[in-house]
Amino acid sequence: MILFKRATDLQQWLDNQRGTGKKTGFVPTMGALHSGHIHLIDACRALADLTICSIFVNPSQFNNPRDFEKYPVSTEKDVEMLVKAGTDVLFLPSIPEIYPLGDKGLETYDLGDLETLLEGQYRPGHFQGVCQVMSRLLNIVKPDHLFMGQKDFQQCLIVQRLIDILGLAVLFHTVPTVREADGLAQSSRNRRLSPDQRKNAVAISQSLGLIRQKLVPGDSEPIIELARKKLDAAHFKTDYIQIARAADLQPIQTWNGKEKAVALIAAFQGEVRLIDNMLLN
Repeated sequence: MILFKRATDLQQWLDNQRGTGKKTGFVPTMGALHSGHIHLIDACRALADLTICSIFVNPSQFNNPRDFEKYPVSTEKDVEMLVKAGTDVLFLPSIPEIYPLGDKGLETYDLGDLETLLEGQYRPGHFQGVCQVMSRLLNIVKPDHLFMGQKDFQQCLIVQRLIDILGLAVLFHTVPTVREADGLAQSSRNRRLSPDQRKNAVAISQSLGLIRQKLVPGDSEPIIELARKKLDAAHFKTDYIQIARAADLQPIQTWNGKEKAVALIAAFQGEVRLIDNMLLN
């Protein structure tokens, strides 16, 4: 695996590789890697000649500075995992390398309702930050394929919107969520859970499974209330439980039995905010 810290060096190397006809795949991460990230690497290697991974904790997408400061960093272990997985390139830039003029007063993007729903409501400015970093990373790497995880369902829709806005010729692949044996979605934030909180945390995936099991045409509110009670019993402080259209996350109050739907949850276990989702049909 080759490690690059400067964008210009990476771009020059990639230009040389493209000259030989090689197709590139890109897996952007914020580090603190787990087997869910390696699943993305595997998916990338299956489609692309070269697999590029980035590790960059993006300050512009954290609306809470304390959350940015507490984000887990394990670069040495991450590098070992990426080498073992067969990653070809790691891009490990500094903040000034991505934001040479600083990370304030950056460009904004018209993301429509997607920016104000769910995560957008509870984390104002978050998705603009996602777009600001992704626009820069995609411009640097210029991949043929892009891979991100379904656990961040709304973020995937946002990134696809960004690709459309920028007119980029990249194929975007959303890879299914990787879960622990008990169903908990793998996440870098899980490292911050105490043993008791880790036991409680599985209630999120269980609540999503309950929604999928109980969903029938008609009013969805009684099912959401059942899920809310399950989260309450596991000592969660819930931001939202939502059944929404999978295409654009518009809320579904009354399901017609046919429209493709997704259930999404965000809730706090102690100070750790966890998100998860599940396609319902």
